[in-house]
Amino acid sequence: MQQRQPTAGDGSPDSSLTRRQALVGATRVLVGVALGATGARVLAASAAPTVSADAIGKTSLHQEVEFGAPPPRVYGALLDARQFATFSGGPADVAPEAGRAFSLFGKRITGRNVELTPGARIVQAWRSAGWPAGIFSIVRFTLNPHAGGTTLVLDHTGFPEGAGDALAAGWYEHYWQPLKKYLG
Repeated sequence: MQQRQPTAGDGSPDSSLTRRQALVGATRVLVGVALGATGARVLAASAAPTVSADAIGKTSLHQEVEFGAPPPRVYGALLDARQFATFSGGPADVAPEAGRAFSLFGKRITGRNVELTPGARIVQAWRSAGWPAGIFSIVRFTLNPHAGGTTLVLDHTGFPEGAGDALAAGWYEHYWQPLKKYLG
């Protein structure tokens, strides 16, 4: 997966983004998230999402959703092409392999699996086809077991400013609602 992006603020021409550069960039973003970058927002799976006033202009969001299935089942649905296509209703090319590129919803979403912890955590470099070339965000799914199933915690960081409302609604409409229905 070769993508183009400008070099780091030095005004030089675009250079080709290597896999190593993508992983280093993703790691830097994750460290920023771990050190306190927030987009405070909680989503109940049954309520339509909104972005709070403090999230305006932000490039991150946080959602928490409850599912009645155990973490390995949720993990599998997010990383198995057949299951993903079944619950989402769109073509999917995804597999549970770290470093593997993926495409979802007929290539409207593309990226690469950065880190996978089976049944517990998925980290992806993630982009929408409508974003400028070379722009990737980081999506982190954390799957926490509870007596009735799973609390999925989504942290989505590094997306273009102004995309927060559409992304918050999109996660709800294209992931949480159909996934909740699929998992039962």
